[in-house]
Amino acid sequence: MAIRIVRARRAFSLLFRELAEVVSLEEGSYTNYDFESWCQVSQFRRDFEPDGHDWVATVNFHIAVPRIVRLLFYDRLPRTRSRVKFNRRNIFARDKNSCQYCGKKYPTSELSLDHIIPKSIGGQAVWGNIVCACTKCNIKKGGRTPKQACMTLIKKPVEPKHNMLMHIHLGHQRYHSWKQFLDHAYWSVELK
Repeated sequence: MAIRIVRARRAFSLLFRELAEVVSLEEGSYTNYDFESWCQVSQFRRDFEPDGHDWVATVNFHIAVPRIVRLLFYDRLPRTRSRVKFNRRNIFARDKNSCQYCGKKYPTSELSLDHIIPKSIGGQAVWGNIVCACTKCNIKKGGRTPKQACMTLIKKPVEPKHNMLMHIHLGHQRYHSWKQFLDHAYWSVELK
């Protein structure tokens, strides 16, 4: 059962302490590795498929970041709802790197964050008051509300109910191995 996405540091910690094992998709079937055998497999993969993985460099070798780790033991499932962190990356993901005034998609380097109700008149830094805006639209709006600037929002900003970055990752070929686990979780989760 898919439980959650963890950072590479946490995955390696679990592997090294023998609390988890790597599950790797290889030629259509899944293979399990402990930390030591994953280090050996990583050396082989570094030589033959270096672009197929993200890598962590140590003093003596490179090790592939595992896509799936399976816990060998656990005593409880995590809380069902955790709040999505309020940060730039998640705001850009929520708005799909699109200006919420003109609708055009931009690289993150060409977008800024705009307070719908400016801070100067009491606007807060919360999900419902911050959107992505291109430089041109942000300058046009200035320190005014969209109504005062004769601009309209494409969609009302809301707090995401789940991590938006997960959807971005799932489209990448490197995360193909997650599909079976997430499909199972989707169909097996208890509805409330």
